[in-house]
Amino acid sequence: MKMRDFLKINDRPVITIGSSETISTAIQKLIENHIGALPVCNDKGELVGIICETDLLKECFRNSNAIGITRVQDVMIRRVIVGTPDDDLDYVTTVMKQNRIRHLPIVVGQKLEGIISMRDNCDLQLNECKAQTRYIDLVPGKTHSGRQRLI
Repeated sequence: MKMRDFLKINDRPVITIGSSETISTAIQKLIENHIGALPVCNDKGELVGIICETDLLKECFRNSNAIGITRVQDVMIRRVIVGTPDDDLDYVTTVMKQNRIRHLPIVVGQKLEGIISMRDNCDLQLNECKAQTRYIDLVPGKTHSGRQRLI
């Protein structure tokens, strides 16, 4: 699967942040959107960096009293590993694994088109491998949720 196909299927907005926004704002965006990384874009929508949960945790540990005033640009990664819409899933998986990253921005030039997470990657691969889920009742007369089942 090409990343352009993934971006069409995924069809969700990419949540980004500006480099002059605060760490506090970045944390709030991650929490509100249930995501693990924020591409950092300039006013033209061009990718200038990326900031993830780990970057924020490290900064919070080092300077817990400065979260409200520290800027994203002071913490973000500036040398960003990226993919393109023409990359296939195997290539993206390899790049993410080799570089030990969980989020890969997809760009055309410097323009951000989307982002793929390791979770998205796994979901795409699992869609190709359908399997039937099997259960075993370990306690007779109970369902897997622990509620009594009528026999």
